Amino acid sequence: MSNQAKFDSLRKTFESFCYENFHYSVENGDFFAEFDFILTNSHAGTAEIDFHPCFRIPARPFYHWESIPKPLLDNIVFHIGMIELVSYWKIACPKNVIIKPFSLDEEQVRWWKKLYFNGLGEFFYVNGIKTTIDEFMAITSTPSFRPERSGVEKSPTNKDTLLHERTLIPVGGGKDSVVTLELLKNRIPAIPLIINPRGATNECVAAAGFTDEQTAIIKRTLDPTMLKMNAEGYLNGHTPFSAMLAFYTILLGFATKSMYIALSNESSANEPTVPDTEINHQYSKSVAFENDFRHYVAKYIDADIQYFSFLRPLNELQIAKLFSRAKQYRKVFKSCNAGSKTDSWCGKCPKCLFTWLALSPFIARKELNDIFGKDLLSDNNLRPILDQLDGSVEVKPFECVGTVGEVRACVNDILQHDDNLKDTIFEGVAKTDDMTVFDYVSQFDEGNNLPPLFKNILKEGLNG
Repeated sequence: MSNQAKFDSLRKTFESFCYENFHYSVENGDFFAEFDFILTNSHAGTAEIDFHPCFRIPARPFYHWESIPKPLLDNIVFHIGMIELVSYWKIACPKNVIIKPFSLDEEQVRWWKKLYFNGLGEFFYVNGIKTTIDEFMAITSTPSFRPERSGVEKSPTNKDTLLHERTLIPVGGGKDSVVTLELLKNRIPAIPLIINPRGATNECVAAAGFTDEQTAIIKRTLDPTMLKMNAEGYLNGHTPFSAMLAFYTILLGFATKSMYIALSNESSANEPTVPDTEINHQYSKSVAFENDFRHYVAKYIDADIQYFSFLRPLNELQIAKLFSRAKQYRKVFKSCNAGSKTDSWCGKCPKCLFTWLALSPFIARKELNDIFGKDLLSDNNLRPILDQLDGSVEVKPFECVGTVGEVRACVNDILQHDDNLKDTIFEGVAKTDDMTVFDYVSQFDEGNNLPPLFKNILKEGLNG
């Protein structure tokens, strides 16, 4: 059975997905929350399937849970459930989605449908599923209860008690968040944030000078029933993780009284993965999502907290150049998804090859080989991946990688400066007339949401 046929069949079998409720508590300084989702079978007498994903935030001295007004906290946790549900909805893709805890107005329904549809663009494409934003889902909600936008009537006095001049910095263990940490940590009070810590995230934070007690941690747990259904052959695929992170950062922003949330998404994330479409593996890292999210949060949650990507004005090569200056991270950072469970570079995937290429103008080949544990250029099994990255084939890899132009600039740089390319993935590759590495590192994209202070810090960093 094709995935399209499976999609159509499952939508007939399962008539609705319900966001039933959410619960949270604070005990001994730990914050715990759980969500109740129900997948309803269309056949009478058939048991419903329920899911209960949850998360826990271990106690830290900088949390102020008691200072968040309950209506605001209810609203934020509810919204985390709204983004968590998409991972469970995609199992059977029922057409009807019912939201019970709060009601959504028409603008909110359109906003969520846009996020779900674009955030699942890769899921639909890879699975060969044909649908439209109008057809894939209908969202209805309980009409009787709506939360206040900010949970409080904020005067200048109590506004000051909610948020301070502090920055929350999500850390993923790769080069991008390292650059943000390095540039901001000594300029403005900062708190690193990690979801489900692993070796690379912990070591990068430690290399930046932060202890465990100075780091915000979220321990997110997937429902085992979903994992079991994935293994049984239900629909599965990519979901917008960065959008999920965005809503979690709003919660942690208020808990830590941090006015600023500084992501590390670059301008390169705006390029579609599939040319001439809206399908982008990095949709929820794009400036389009960032703008939509900022508008939504200001209108429906709180207008004072500031979510933005600190690295949005930069491209991947500028970030690689800045990263190359921070030598203490070279042995601890990891960007490879395939090797994340073993905290290693797999040396076989698009993410490994792209990271190698992006760093190659700024770090010597021998040291790159030490970082990755092998000479990626000598692995001819990577040649098809190079063809995907440099645009020789139409579709880029579904990974967080740079633009085709950036890759070509790195390839040209290697062809120009490396005299030992025999028996490598570059043998037979010709230089192109694309922009050079120098052209890229001289850019500054003004399509960003940086507050003036952060823009000045970034420009000083580029010139440093």
